[in-house]
Amino acid sequence: MRRHRVATTVLASLLVAVPSVAGATVDGDTSPTCPDRTLRVPGAQYQEVTCLDDLTTTGTARTGHTDPADWAGLTQEALPVPDAVPGLQIDGYFPDTSTTNTNHGWNHDAQFVIRLPENWNGGLVVSGTPGNREQYANDRAISDFVLAKGYAFAATDKGNTGTEFFTDGRRPGDAIAEWNHRLTELTRAAKATVTQHYRQRPKQTIVTGLSNAGYLVRWQLENHPELYDGGVDWEGTLWSKQGPNLVEYLPDVLRAYPRYAEGGQDADDAHAAMVAAGFPEGSEFLWQAHHEIYWDLTQRIYREEIDPEFDGELQAGIPYCAPGTPYCDADYDYAQRPRSVQHAVERIGLTGRIGKPLLTLHGTLDVLLPISQDSDVYAEMVREQGRGHLHRYYRIEDGTHTDSFVDLHPERLRALTPCHRTAFEALEAHLENGASLPDSATIPRPADATPQELVTTCDLG
Repeated sequence: MRRHRVATTVLASLLVAVPSVAGATVDGDTSPTCPDRTLRVPGAQYQEVTCLDDLTTTGTARTGHTDPADWAGLTQEALPVPDAVPGLQIDGYFPDTSTTNTNHGWNHDAQFVIRLPENWNGGLVVSGTPGNREQYANDRAISDFVLAKGYAFAATDKGNTGTEFFTDGRRPGDAIAEWNHRLTELTRAAKATVTQHYRQRPKQTIVTGLSNAGYLVRWQLENHPELYDGGVDWEGTLWSKQGPNLVEYLPDVLRAYPRYAEGGQDADDAHAAMVAAGFPEGSEFLWQAHHEIYWDLTQRIYREEIDPEFDGELQAGIPYCAPGTPYCDADYDYAQRPRSVQHAVERIGLTGRIGKPLLTLHGTLDVLLPISQDSDVYAEMVREQGRGHLHRYYRIEDGTHTDSFVDLHPERLRALTPCHRTAFEALEAHLENGASLPDSATIPRPADATPQELVTTCDLG
């Protein structure tokens, strides 16, 4: 639902009755043993069912059942792709009135993908997507891995996509709140679809995801633990009414980094301000790229989502504005904003009150969501809620926010994808046979490991 639409349009959209499945097709049929031509996803407005020889990115990139642009930059180039996994893929969407997702030419949000391998292990993995990407963003990092293990897999676009995601909804925080609703919706529908297809309920359901999708893992295990057996949170975004929030520390960075980069007389003071904002010494080699790609845009679009009044009639402020410029996000001060802004954050905020086992991993050189401002804080929130026995926290030395940076700095960084996979397997063993979860720890980069070895290995102790 678009935040700026007139009330009559909103009312009309609420009054329109929508059939559970407006249309469905079955195509492809490249796998001779693929059944269930009549399979239906509960609640879907539209779906397409396709039988494929290979559900991994090798096969789906060839047949058009993924979007490589959606998962570009999230993993190392050298990350192996598993052998072919034949099965059934369902693409579709749930009822929604916003149109930020253009995949398939549908121009319809609340899109999803469900993959059902022929050789099913009895489990289901569900995920939202990182950043503001679409439903295929997890295909390389997560879907390939869990499909090869025999899991069914489902992912949602979270109900809105792209850098104008904040236009979805009627009030501040609505777009992010919808992310949580859409993952809950997909989990219920995917569990029912798995039960239809395999004629038995999934023996375990695991929720996992990175960045914004890691936030969704936390929120789901706090608010709907009954739907899951456990989760793996990969550097989830922290939203908390009391803070810290990314819109608190990013303005500090937007003010300090240009002064540091100029190298003038106050460069040392600017560097100290960066470190105070949570960006550790030793991460400086990552700052320029993040300044060019992430910091400014991230601050403006997420501030617009929770506090659209800050910049008046503008939408998402003024790119790369100098401090002192009217409506400049470099001058944003979350603590001084009206109470309504904190209420918007409270609606989407985390509490730490998880109800099922959660494994969190986060890189110490993350300079988009700094570890000291994010997962360190969330781990303490979990402990304060008396849920520490359900939580394990792995601080991965030399890990950063996206693994593509490892290809640029192989001698200085390590990828988090292998650590996510080790954590997933630890949770898997815990759920299947009661194996003890590895203790929370800071995981050093092995001194004798080569960059090639670190593409696929990560020992959590």
